Amino acid sequence: MFKEKLRKWMKGLCPSGRLKMLSLMLLAGTTAALAQNAALGTVTTEIAKYVPYVVKLCYAIAGVVAIVGAISVYIKMNNEEQDVKKSIMMIVGACIFLVAAAQALPLFFGITS
Repeated sequence: MFKEKLRKWMKGLCPSGRLKMLSLMLLAGTTAALAQNAALGTVTTEIAKYVPYVVKLCYAIAGVVAIVGAISVYIKMNNEEQDVKKSIMMIVGACIFLVAAAQALPLFFGITS
C-alpha cells in the first residue's frame, strides 16, 4: 500500500526518464562530494601531524649541505681553482632555500606554533 503511494507520488514528481536520471545523478554526486570532503579533511589532519618532522628534516639536510659544501670549498681553495666564488654562492643559496622552505611549510598547511 505504502509502496504504491510512493511510486505514484514519484511518477507525478518526475514524469520523464531524463528527469529521473538527472535527479539520481544529482543525489549520487552530492553524496560523493560530501564523502570526498570528509576524506580530504581527514587526510589534511593526518598530514599536518608530520609537518614538524619534515621541518626538522629540512634543517638537517641544510646542515649537511653546509658542511659538505664548506669542505668542498676548502678543497677548491687549497687547489686554487677559479670557481670558488660560484661554489660558495650555490651552497649558500641551497641552504637559504632549505631554511625558507622549512619555514614556509607549516604556513602552507595552516599550522601555527
